[in-house]
Amino acid sequence: MQRKFDDLLLGSIELFCLAAELGSFTLAANAASVTPAAVSRSVARLEERLGARLFVRTTRQIRLTDAGQRYFEQCRQALSQLVDAEREVTGQQTTPAGVLRISMPTPYGHYRVLPLLPAFRERFPKVQVEAHLSNRNIDFADEGFDLAIRGRAPDDSNLIARKLEDAEMIVVAAPAYLKRAGVPQSLDDLAAHECIQFELPSSGRNLAWTFADASGEIDVVTKGSFGTSGDALAGVTLARSGAGLFQTYRFIVEEDLREGRLVEVLGEHGGRSRPFILLYPHGRYLSSRVRAFVDFLVEQLVQPAGKLAPRAPRKRA
Repeated sequence: MQRKFDDLLLGSIELFCLAAELGSFTLAANAASVTPAAVSRSVARLEERLGARLFVRTTRQIRLTDAGQRYFEQCRQALSQLVDAEREVTGQQTTPAGVLRISMPTPYGHYRVLPLLPAFRERFPKVQVEAHLSNRNIDFADEGFDLAIRGRAPDDSNLIARKLEDAEMIVVAAPAYLKRAGVPQSLDDLAAHECIQFELPSSGRNLAWTFADASGEIDVVTKGSFGTSGDALAGVTLARSGAGLFQTYRFIVEEDLREGRLVEVLGEHGGRSRPFILLYPHGRYLSSRVRAFVDFLVEQLVQPAGKLAPRAPRKRA
């Protein structure tokens, strides 16, 4: 294998990461016990090698460029993996440690994963968890994430996918709306109701509602005057306010149902669910903290085996 990184270059990468983390050449120099000029030379050396500016410099501050941010995320992860590998070999990493970055959808983060983090930290106190809540698909390589949770497994052979659970879908509305508009008794009744829409970030199309009846599983295209995108919790807030019907995950509205703020309708057509899947790159060296978090989520969230796979749904307008 041909050598591509000498000691000077690796040292420059470490100083660059320190400067990016601390936001200052001077602070990075103090932390590394070198001069600010040495940090500046290291960054200049990297910029010349890469042919790209890594920082925007002013007299008062430094700021990463877009290219610098991408380079920093990957360098930080690479340096962290080197530290983990050394600890594994020397036997020092008896306890998982370091920063773990995970991306997850907003509702699943709020109602499933974030409440579990204190218990994870109690078990592994040396692991720092950075939770990024977003419904968009992320790029592991460019954005430096260790793990992601999404609603479907992508067509990417480089990713390992582990299902965490099948989350039940239900339709809810506020008592005030049902008093005003009536309670739908059948799927056909949805055409006469305000059905709060959620736009899929991947396609820009409104998400169809999922149901089951005696003939099988059905996807129903609904209509309504209220549309949401980006955050599915916005639809729940609208439903609580009496804007209309909304289909969401049962785990989001369990407390609302108990307290009477929302009412479930069309329960006889329930039983449908959508999956949540844990994703991480295939073949990547997994640090002990990533393995610990994967095992923890599987322990806490994975449902028992034995459920039948759903049939292909019919679509109903």
